[in-house]
Amino acid sequence: MSPPLHPATVLYQGAKPFPVLAACEHFAGSEKTIRKALQLQSELRVDERPVFDVTADCEDGAPAAREAEHAGMIADLLLHADNRYGRLGVRVHDVMHPHWREDMEIIVGHAGRKLAYMVLPKAANADDALTQIVALDEFRSLYGIEREIPVHVMIETPGALHEVWKIAGLPHVESIDFGLMDFVSAHHGAIPGSAMRSPDQFSHPLITRAKCEVAAAALGNGVIPSHNVTTELNDPDVAREDARRARNEFGFLRMWSIHPRQIQPIVEAMRPDFAEVTEAAGILLAAQNADWGPIAWEGKLHDRASYRYYWELLRRAHATGAALPAEARHRFFHAAEQISTIVSH
Repeated sequence: MSPPLHPATVLYQGAKPFPVLAACEHFAGSEKTIRKALQLQSELRVDERPVFDVTADCEDGAPAAREAEHAGMIADLLLHADNRYGRLGVRVHDVMHPHWREDMEIIVGHAGRKLAYMVLPKAANADDALTQIVALDEFRSLYGIEREIPVHVMIETPGALHEVWKIAGLPHVESIDFGLMDFVSAHHGAIPGSAMRSPDQFSHPLITRAKCEVAAAALGNGVIPSHNVTTELNDPDVAREDARRARNEFGFLRMWSIHPRQIQPIVEAMRPDFAEVTEAAGILLAAQNADWGPIAWEGKLHDRASYRYYWELLRRAHATGAALPAEARHRFFHAAEQISTIVSH
């Protein structure tokens, strides 16, 4: 008797699967803070997978006139044993900065095979993002890197927001990230500084419009919408509440962290509801038992359309370390070969 078909192999035939990324992306600039973040990845994990990604910062983290040295340090860390999970990404300089190509070549040329993703900041429009994506592919070709390197594009200007649907549809893009503070600054004082933090960031009309556009464009193009940072560093509950509102009110599935104490609250707030997880597990187990044909569950019809929804929910729950029913964990996430299949999709 053949083994039951795994949802990752049966639910996306002929369709692009939606990416699942960790619910938190932690930014670190110095060698010390990057190493600390990589160590914390080893402590906060589920099934040998970290519940947050680390982004090493070549933009704000690089000392002036030492950009090449800083990029080289990050390339070394990408290859270091401390990067045990391969979930270390890099933010390079923006397209107007004179060092962005050198950033990219140093990182890709030395450690492109270990780079989880590349973050592109401050695009003024889709052409700016495309310029850097084309350069990334050129460096991949130059250094013989066959694997795709995913791209995360930051929306921090009115021009980028205007073209966010085009940006979300560009090659290799897997995340669209909202950069709140630069976005507010780009409005020349028309938006008050209070909108850079809660509660005004969730009520000012120009900011809420921007967040809705970013989330809609990302989700409409099958990529992850990522929410901006919380500037409050001393009270983890502020980050937790910001993450909860970003997830429940605006549809963001990932959020940045700028301090280690923000990571766990963000991950917890981004987790799917436990009751939904339990329902998703039950439906998917019944569907697998029915060879993925239609089923009746608690008086309601389900088929592959709803199975995809519940599978993505279950994958997000697993990525955030949520408790899963034992049978669902065993069937869908326990075996190493199944985990490999999930990652590749």
